[in-house]
Amino acid sequence: MRHFCKRLLLLLITLSFGCAAWAQDPVFSQFYAAPLQVNPAFAGISFAPRITVNYRNQWPGLNNAYVTYAATYEQSLEQLNSGIGLIVMTDNAGDGIYKVNRFSAIYGYQLKFSDGLHIKFGVQAGLIQNTVDWNKLVFGDQIDPITGPTGGGNPILSQEAPPENLNKSSLDISTGLLVYGQNFYGGVAIKHLNSPDESLLGINENLNVGVPLRLTAHAGAEFTLERGNNRRAASFISPNVMFNKQGEFWQVNAGAYAGLDQIYLGLWYRHANSNPDAAIGLIGYRKGVLRIGYSYDFTISQLADASPGGTHEISLTLNLADSRQLQRARRASRYNNCFKMFN
Repeated sequence: MRHFCKRLLLLLITLSFGCAAWAQDPVFSQFYAAPLQVNPAFAGISFAPRITVNYRNQWPGLNNAYVTYAATYEQSLEQLNSGIGLIVMTDNAGDGIYKVNRFSAIYGYQLKFSDGLHIKFGVQAGLIQNTVDWNKLVFGDQIDPITGPTGGGNPILSQEAPPENLNKSSLDISTGLLVYGQNFYGGVAIKHLNSPDESLLGINENLNVGVPLRLTAHAGAEFTLERGNNRRAASFISPNVMFNKQGEFWQVNAGAYAGLDQIYLGLWYRHANSNPDAAIGLIGYRKGVLRIGYSYDFTISQLADASPGGTHEISLTLNLADSRQLQRARRASRYNNCFKMFN
């Protein structure tokens, strides 16, 4: 019985600190700056190689509750009607107590039905590695009733025995579909098709510990305000919506993104389950191949009363398609791209 209680205790701790991995994947507020996280069919939507780095710090007032880092590389293989991508992402929960690392590769294939309609299919395969830092856990036998876990100056050692494995790697498979034309796009993606098992405890008999399927549906349109030239980038506005559902959790993001020469702005509203969640504001700058953006999630749910802070996000993108040489090559090619928002 005591052995079972130990395992149950560790499971509850793991789930409480690692719910972003077990119950819900990290979802970037700047989803346009992390398109491969949204749908693998986005692989290769840029004319030339693109590198993106994302950073997200959710509720920093709760001692770094959830911090997420991601880096992606993608490029188009135009002659093969294809695109490829690579993703490395780390989700750090509970100030390092629980970490989830994801490594994956993506392949996308495009079908052209007419001058104004394209369909892309994407497949994604990789590894999920989750780890627990046992030394950062605090158990009941480490807490002194007067001095707390320090024991009056020296840490109190726990008698709890760690499990055999403090990390685990699992295969993860996802797929997606994207439809787009000159002024619109829409798609659907299904992540974790094989429901990879992240359990560190090996008690699968009576508990479903597989990562739940994540369904994403998204759509948007683009309206040109001013055409670009050699001196000015194009100005446009893009209303968009994204729906995510994973397990019992779902959320909807709706709003608009605007590119105004070198400045871009955005405003979204996020609704989660039956509760209003956050208002998201964005400001960014683009110059040549460089784009950098900052967004802040203003918490408007009841959680705001607990003062956890909002959510900070930073994205940095290097898109070689925006270089002058490749811009000329793109105009001379048959490449059709309505994704100004994602580039």
